[in-house]
Amino acid sequence: MSWFFDSNEGELRKLRKIVARVNQLEPETAACSDIELAQMTTRFRERLAKGETLDQLLPEIFAAVREVAKRTLKQRHFDVQLMGGLALHKGHVAEMKTGEGKTLVASLALYANALAGKGAHLVTTNDYLAKTGAGWMAPIYHALGMSVAYIAHEKSAIYDPAVELEAVDPRHRHWRDVTRREAYQADITYGQNSEFGFDYLRDNMVMDLADQVQRGLYYGIVDEADSILIDEARTPLIISSPAEDASETYYTFARVAGQLQPDQDYVVEEKFHAVNLTEEGIARSEKLLRVKNLYEGDVTAVHYLDNAVKARALYHKDKEYVVKDGEVVIVDEFTGRMMPGRRWSDGLHQAVEAKEGLKIQRETRTFATITIQNYFRMYSKLGGMTGTAATEAEELFKVYKLEVTQIPTNRPMVRLDNPDLVYKTEQGKWDAVVQEVKERSEKGQPVLIGTTSVEKSERLSDELRRHGLKHEVLNAKNHEREALIIADAGQRGAITLSTNMAGRGVDILLGEGVVGLGGLHVIGTERHEARRIDNQLRGRSGRQGDPGSSRFYSSLEDELIRIFASERVAGLMARLGFDDSAPIESGMVTGAITQAQIKVEGRNFDIRKRALEFDDVLNNQRNQIYNDRRKILEKGNVRETVLDFLHDEAENMVDAEAPSPDPEEWDLQKLVAALGPMLNRPDLDAATFSEVRNQDELRERVAEVVDETYEAREKELGEELARVVERWVLLRTIDTHWVEHLTEMEELRE
Repeated sequence: MSWFFDSNEGELRKLRKIVARVNQLEPETAACSDIELAQMTTRFRERLAKGETLDQLLPEIFAAVREVAKRTLKQRHFDVQLMGGLALHKGHVAEMKTGEGKTLVASLALYANALAGKGAHLVTTNDYLAKTGAGWMAPIYHALGMSVAYIAHEKSAIYDPAVELEAVDPRHRHWRDVTRREAYQADITYGQNSEFGFDYLRDNMVMDLADQVQRGLYYGIVDEADSILIDEARTPLIISSPAEDASETYYTFARVAGQLQPDQDYVVEEKFHAVNLTEEGIARSEKLLRVKNLYEGDVTAVHYLDNAVKARALYHKDKEYVVKDGEVVIVDEFTGRMMPGRRWSDGLHQAVEAKEGLKIQRETRTFATITIQNYFRMYSKLGGMTGTAATEAEELFKVYKLEVTQIPTNRPMVRLDNPDLVYKTEQGKWDAVVQEVKERSEKGQPVLIGTTSVEKSERLSDELRRHGLKHEVLNAKNHEREALIIADAGQRGAITLSTNMAGRGVDILLGEGVVGLGGLHVIGTERHEARRIDNQLRGRSGRQGDPGSSRFYSSLEDELIRIFASERVAGLMARLGFDDSAPIESGMVTGAITQAQIKVEGRNFDIRKRALEFDDVLNNQRNQIYNDRRKILEKGNVRETVLDFLHDEAENMVDAEAPSPDPEEWDLQKLVAALGPMLNRPDLDAATFSEVRNQDELRERVAEVVDETYEAREKELGEELARVVERWVLLRTIDTHWVEHLTEMEELRE
């Protein structure tokens, strides 16, 4: 890694030189009036049009953004924030520690790149952050004469200071609802990653250009880049529609799976997130289903059974999903947030619904799909920012050609990260966590506790309640109160219990007198399978030079240790000797856990790589199909294209039914049977071609029939309607074949 730090230092030296030029311009920019600053955008655009480059204007652009931020938000970009903005402008991932003001940093590069007039996108992990980030930075863009919008699930709005909405958070007050297309027409658009991806897919399914909402993918900044570009990259974005209803079948198989015994009838391989039926399990299932042999003839029953067993053994309520308003809602394992609208494919979601006894949504058929990787690789220029990217620098470069630049902190970091404490049992661990929370909160020090799932957060909440410790819970079930809970998490004596939600894009400000008590103390109750997620949680404390501390608690029963490191850790512990009342605090044990995390990270990288390799094949085909569709939409008049297709098809029919020069050997009945339905001409018969003497004449006569039929149909419909129908038929045909191809590819992947 030494080369990484050397090259990073070299990169920072270059950035510092540009920052020095921005600082020189500060007095001059400060002398500008508000009106002069509001005209900056027009002036910069004029200079770009005359041939000056963005890089030449950069110091002036950054100086203008900094000055406006001072006036509107009373926040002045620090030098390190200017460096972060420059890294983003260069198309790098800027690694900046928590609390270093990444939201403010992005405003610099977004404004600079939006000057090209092609749109600039800020991509976040959820709708809340998109709306909040856009509303927070909007006064800067507005004062410089630029428009800003945000897109969310079934919602899009543009910043308008004249609008006054009732909202607790001032950043949510000035939004005017607009169409999706208008939101993308804004100079700068904030939004959640999958919303951008789904809009791209939907744009390539429209029947009219006017229905497309995006306008090309020019410049994008991905906030929490590691979460979006790496963690979420395992799940492709899929647009689907309902296929045939098979509710009863799912309920039947859910009942069968419910009667199978773990270990005896099926074996769970947690390491590979897989479950396999044993011979006994197959025999018992056949008996319950009253079938002789599941694997004979139509094997769809096997697929239903596999899904039902998977749903029972691998997918747990309040961990992988929650039940809300009678629906199964997936919980993102990395952020702890609910993902409404997202469904597991291939019948798995239905199997989980059947297990929970809920109404089953119909199975789906894929209409369009793309991986996160291939969507973001389409941007002309892409940057990213996160608190934790160095561990994934290799993958970010390999997949996205993104370099990581580590930006120094504004003030030195003084947080104390204590070594892990490892207990024998999970209960022993919970008792110790409760004890530490009690001691810290009695002192008045605020505590943030991170858990890995809704289920675990609720269990620990019960423990805290039993000990009379008043606390707030933040998980996928009550994310609406997120801002209010986070605002108080740094106050004196506050106890906040959270899933991974608090680990991302959330700033916890310290209350009065808390600095003297040691700042915010972070407790991790389990190591996550990615080291970055642990670092994100730690990073909630010790922001901007504040004091703070952190400690992770683990037990031999934790998922990560049990599945990936049990023998090694148990062996070490046996040698070191311990029981539940005396945990082990050893560098060797912490090292063994970190090794397990590295092992899992490597495995997850392989999964993402496979998904990407598979999608790369599809990607070439997808680009071709989408380009063909776009040409049809842009062309408007596709009469000749449709006629060419009809002539080609008719010629193929002649070649098939009249391959010989001898008319005696032609099968005119078969030719008519094929041609009639294609042209919708039931009146055609063999007599139509009886005068023909050779193959060339037959081809000509068939071509004439095609043209005559087409012209008659045109007259019937009228010129204008005929053009619409042609376009519709052509697009429909492409779409139908593409959907069939996607279905076959899905089956192939399975």
